[in-house]
Amino acid sequence: MEEKMNIATTYNPKDFEERIYNTWQEKGYFTPKADKSKKPFTIVMPPPNITGKLHLGHALDNTMQDILIRFKRMQGYSALWLPGEDHASIATEVKVENELLKQGIKKKEIGREAFLEKVWEWTDEYRERIRQQIKKLGCSADFTREAFTMDENLDKAVKHVFVKLYNEGLIYQGNRITNWCPKCQTALSDAEIEYEEQEGNFWHIKYPVIGSEEFIEIATTRPETLLGDTAVAVNPDDARYASLVGKKLMLPLVNREIPIVADSYVDMEFGTGAVKITPAHDPNDYEVGKRHSLPEIRVLNDDGTINENGGKYAGLDRYEARKAIVEELKNQGFLVKIKPHVHNVGCHDRCGSVIEPMISKQWYVKMESLAKPAIEAVKQNNTKFVPERFEKIYFNWMENIQDWCISRQLWWGHRIPVWYCKDCGEIIVSEEAPTSCSKCGSHNLEQDKDVLDTWFSSALWPFSTLGWPRKTEDLEYFYPTNVLVTGYDIIFFWVARMMFSGIHNMGKVPFDTVLIHGIIRDSQGRKMSKSLGNGVDPLDVIENYGADALRFMLVTGSAPGNDIRFYEEKVEAARNFANKIWNASRFVMMNFDEQLMKKYETCTDYNLADRWILSRLNTVTKEVTENIEKYELGIALQKVYDFLWGELCDWYIELCKPVLYGDDEKAKAVTSNVLYRVLTSGLQLLHPAMPFITEEIYTHLGAEYESITISKWPEYEDKLYDEEAEENMSYIIEAIKAIRNVRTEMNVPNSRKAKLIAYVKENAKNAFSAGKIYFEKLASVNEIDIVEDKENIPENVVSAVTKGAELFMPLLDLIDVEKEIERLNKEKVKLLSEIERVEKKLNNAGFVSKAPESVVAEEKAKGEKYKEMLKSVLDRIDSLK
Repeated sequence: MEEKMNIATTYNPKDFEERIYNTWQEKGYFTPKADKSKKPFTIVMPPPNITGKLHLGHALDNTMQDILIRFKRMQGYSALWLPGEDHASIATEVKVENELLKQGIKKKEIGREAFLEKVWEWTDEYRERIRQQIKKLGCSADFTREAFTMDENLDKAVKHVFVKLYNEGLIYQGNRITNWCPKCQTALSDAEIEYEEQEGNFWHIKYPVIGSEEFIEIATTRPETLLGDTAVAVNPDDARYASLVGKKLMLPLVNREIPIVADSYVDMEFGTGAVKITPAHDPNDYEVGKRHSLPEIRVLNDDGTINENGGKYAGLDRYEARKAIVEELKNQGFLVKIKPHVHNVGCHDRCGSVIEPMISKQWYVKMESLAKPAIEAVKQNNTKFVPERFEKIYFNWMENIQDWCISRQLWWGHRIPVWYCKDCGEIIVSEEAPTSCSKCGSHNLEQDKDVLDTWFSSALWPFSTLGWPRKTEDLEYFYPTNVLVTGYDIIFFWVARMMFSGIHNMGKVPFDTVLIHGIIRDSQGRKMSKSLGNGVDPLDVIENYGADALRFMLVTGSAPGNDIRFYEEKVEAARNFANKIWNASRFVMMNFDEQLMKKYETCTDYNLADRWILSRLNTVTKEVTENIEKYELGIALQKVYDFLWGELCDWYIELCKPVLYGDDEKAKAVTSNVLYRVLTSGLQLLHPAMPFITEEIYTHLGAEYESITISKWPEYEDKLYDEEAEENMSYIIEAIKAIRNVRTEMNVPNSRKAKLIAYVKENAKNAFSAGKIYFEKLASVNEIDIVEDKENIPENVVSAVTKGAELFMPLLDLIDVEKEIERLNKEKVKLLSEIERVEKKLNNAGFVSKAPESVVAEEKAKGEKYKEMLKSVLDRIDSLK
């Protein structure tokens, strides 16, 4: 044990973090087996995109998952944390395309196959970067099972689901209004759109009524779409336009006749009460067009330029066309006015381009029948959201869900498993590439050029990563998974899609709990972004403070669902905590006598401090376990911190010193054994949050297990709860604090010892009798006298009042009497203020009538205590005059 306990004199995480992680991996601690004798506990890591390095949000997400997985592993579960990465179709394609452009290489010039080779090179490089970052953070993920959404088996799963849904009539191809990115030239789902507040205009335009001098005035934010108008709609209840419904308008500039239709979609109170209808370029207009059988005229090309339907404006960029059209409307007298307007504009979340809704031929998933069982699963608590309030976001999206556009006009991704016969037009949907047409036998087949939406593959993540559609041992044992840890910003992106995919394909929900965390903001509460330059690289934090400090800072004080602010000072404080634990552990190790400890290892002749710390450890173990199981990770970690720093380091170790430095062999051994037990158990409670420092210390302690990672989580024991010890020690600790405060206020050096006279309440007498040794060593007391009454208290003493006693110290030869009176007068003012506050509260009829009885009783008790303390202070002032 002596050799093991020889740890470094100073705490430096760089000395051991990488070494420890490599050992964990070599030993296979993170690679669980499908062990029928154990309960499984599974978390699948939300796969980060391979387009870059991890940020603080990933660090928070992964730290929370690691706390849960380490906790369950120590509880004896076969705990699997399955890591992986997402291929991120659009983001990756854009990144690689931009990198190639810097080299003068254009994607379309080198062709699909050569481009995909470049993407795979990028993928291999960035997957390794992400992998190393996850390891740097200390994540106990099983990299032997690492997955990637483009892996062969995951690709098979995607094809299998596509074909399955197609055969069930849930996937179809159709011409519908679609979110379109002109820059990336691909369709997007609603979930990939971010709305930005932008300054724009309302252009008010006159549409002449054919055969009269009348006109209808409309207002639009996109005048270029006028080229594709096929009607103007008014509300059927709008008296202003009742006589015009059914008549024709002449579309300005285009000179095409379009009808005036009545539709309740139109808001009479908004704008002019008349709306131009462009079914091919607006989702609401598309629905109106369907109801009134209006033609759909698309006027934009995929790149956002005007197409041949735009007449003389064909070939112009959409914004150039807007300027030209507005100028022409003005010249021809159709432009009424231009009114500034601030509105939300849909932009592609990847490239930032303004989205153009437009008709296009895409593949869709019918969502209504898939969403229903996923909604019921949450309503029936088969899957719970923590905090529960986030169910509202889930329900809102699922209950109003639209058919999902799953095709993307990209090269990188899962290519749609559909082939077209170029001879007879047959459509073949198959998991394997067909060699001939099933209808005419032709070999002239061409695969659909599009790929699937990234979320289509990540929706299968909880089961495709375990081997599905193959019936693997992992799939049978580890599915359904237990907890999904994620941010609230992707509930509809990903959580909802995994829910209906898991239920539809596996017959079971993919996870029983969705643990939602907030986002990390800077110290000013701003969202971290490149534009603000306020982002923080977690690797830089680890380099400066160590992974444990970063993990501790991210979780301590946090609450599920709430945003977190990043303060470097908090990381520094976390490192100071680690340093405190390190130094305390060194002290403990240096004072161990292995032979003596073994001689008395079964002895339970505990002193008061021993009983107290064992009871406190027992209580904290129970509370922390309950907090983690309720996903109150921040609360749990704060309790561990308070116990280790406040009770173990600041008090018990100090209380131990008189025994450890004394001559009683048995007492020394018993206390050493208690110290050893409390330290190792405390490290185990801290381990899920701060794995590296706890492992380094634990392995030097020569404990029962070769690694704290696989050690047994501490358990609550009824026999160790000692109410008497906790109560008695609280009297002693409060008294020592009071004495120290008095001495500090009067600048009395620790080297000056003083006699302590204690007038002790009946229920605290045992505590003060047992605690004499603690007062002598921790409060600079050279003698303690416990008195039955206050009649014989000498004059010229300094006093302190605690909940268990009144304490008196003859320090007049050490202090200035006038200063002591001044101090007592300040205490008097403070107590008078407290008494006034309590009485004011109790005299408030509203408070007394509305507050719970227990609260009112508590206030009354405070008032009595303050009055008692005031009397003692006044008596002391009188005695010094």
